[in-house]
Amino acid sequence: MTRFDADSMGLPLAPRTLLDVAQQRGQHQAHQLAYTFLLDGEGEEATLTYGQLDRRARAIAARLQAMGVADGQRALLLYQPSLDYVAAFLGCLYAGAVAVPSYPPDPFRMERTFPRFHAIVTDSAAAAVLTTAMILELAGELFDEHPDLQPLQRLATDEIADDEAEAWQPPAVDGSTLAFLQYTSGSTAQPKGVMLTHDNLLANLAMIREGFGMVPEDVGMIWLPPYHDMGLIGGILQPLYAGFPVVLMSPLDFLQRPLRWLRAITRHRATVSGGPNFAYDLAARKVTDAQKATLDLSTWKVAFNGAEPVRRETLERFSQAFAGCGFRPEAFYPCYGLAEGTLIVSGGRRGQGARYARVKAAALGAGRAIPTAEDDPDGQPAVGCGTALGQEQILIVDPETRQPLPDGQVGEVWVSGPNVAVGYWNRPQETAETFHATPAPVTVANFSQKLATTAGARFLRTGDLGFILDGELFIAGRIKDLIIVDGQNHYPQDIELTVEKSHPALRPGCAAAFPVTVDGEERLAVAVEVAKNLRPARDGQAAGEDALDPEALRTAIRRAVTAGHDLRVHAIALLKAGSIPKTSSGKIQRHACRQGFLAGTLELWDGAA
Repeated sequence: MTRFDADSMGLPLAPRTLLDVAQQRGQHQAHQLAYTFLLDGEGEEATLTYGQLDRRARAIAARLQAMGVADGQRALLLYQPSLDYVAAFLGCLYAGAVAVPSYPPDPFRMERTFPRFHAIVTDSAAAAVLTTAMILELAGELFDEHPDLQPLQRLATDEIADDEAEAWQPPAVDGSTLAFLQYTSGSTAQPKGVMLTHDNLLANLAMIREGFGMVPEDVGMIWLPPYHDMGLIGGILQPLYAGFPVVLMSPLDFLQRPLRWLRAITRHRATVSGGPNFAYDLAARKVTDAQKATLDLSTWKVAFNGAEPVRRETLERFSQAFAGCGFRPEAFYPCYGLAEGTLIVSGGRRGQGARYARVKAAALGAGRAIPTAEDDPDGQPAVGCGTALGQEQILIVDPETRQPLPDGQVGEVWVSGPNVAVGYWNRPQETAETFHATPAPVTVANFSQKLATTAGARFLRTGDLGFILDGELFIAGRIKDLIIVDGQNHYPQDIELTVEKSHPALRPGCAAAFPVTVDGEERLAVAVEVAKNLRPARDGQAAGEDALDPEALRTAIRRAVTAGHDLRVHAIALLKAGSIPKTSSGKIQRHACRQGFLAGTLELWDGAA
């Protein structure tokens, strides 16, 4: 079976592009339900069949072609999560235009959300913005206030009539044609446009189908933001590629009430769903016992977990919390990926569950992953993220010498394969540095990787640290996020978990650990949110249920970090709830936290760092 096997996809012809897939579904499965969107996160629904989607996409494409937005011109997508967004994305592909997914700046947080939107518009040199009539009306003043936004052609796609589809002309596209720009989330730097071709998409979608074991009988349930790789490629394009229906929900509806996610799985008998680790943690904490009695999660076969560190204790907590609802731990599917690899890089096999390891914490800081016993107090849990999929190859490489490393050593994760993007938009130097890496000649034995094929191959440097044990990839952290104190490596996500657990008043998933330079030496700083219903006790005021002593919180944090990591915390910033810098997909922006800390712009809970 190849990634273009039409029979396995239920299509009469082998597709060369994602446009081919959408057209064939529209022609040969016109009446089959493709997408359901939960308008309120509950019962109110909007739907699209493959035939309706094909017609809407052709109508939008015809209008774009008439506007001259085709043949490689960039079109910015500015939508709330909706079926309008799905149709507009496909409309760009049908026109031969390059889709540029974004999200509308939040009018209540313009100082934080507008700069990223503006950077994407400027960097992509978009020719047009596609949105709805309502957003276009609300954003009119924003466009008028910024002269560099005024040249953008504006199109409300929900006002385009379906009969415009008759004017559509098939574009001249093939596998090498650029399909869309996936702007990185900006968790460590300014967002960059990852260039993804139709070949990249088809290769990665085939990898996901292989790892997830997708079949037409599957039903998806996705609440992830559709502007990013996991929500767009995994949640919207994968069902189209594999030919199964999917139920979509706004991420805001999930965050406001995590129960909606699990109720949607129950109601629609979903078999495939998931998200970052924090989603499982949030659901386990927020869903009550009475609410669990209304859930049936027995149909859930693939519970994928990626986009941030996968934590064993989260998986175990979720399994225990929802065992009575029919959830089975074998459904867990930890995986690893990044936008530069299109989406997925590694994963296991459907139904095998998570694979765990326990390694010596001290040795891990020195760059070695040494397995140890479950009861070893020096042990640290790790969750496997599977193996390479499809035609891909994964290496663990010393980031300084570029020497491939054997099993059990920590190094940078390098990836090669047809799923790896062609580079960053208009950034040739960064493209060469990140996407055109070549490993040094192999000088050591005992590799699980297939090193015979590395000669002349170009690899993607992911910037992530990992190791391989028993053929399984484990992720240890990001190179740029490493905190090095007194020559010892410390992974920020481990410190952040310790901080969050140090006191019940601190918000889970809302901590950042980062280095600061003090007298020429690197020291640890921490920023963490305090629960929104609490306030700091002032001088002379006794602490109570709704007022806490800030110093008591700092003391608890310092003690926990010292005990857990043999590390002294130099500075602690207690933040207001909801203020810690995050990407739109929920990742902590450690770089932005550090900048805000140094600039004194973080929103402090107690008014003092």
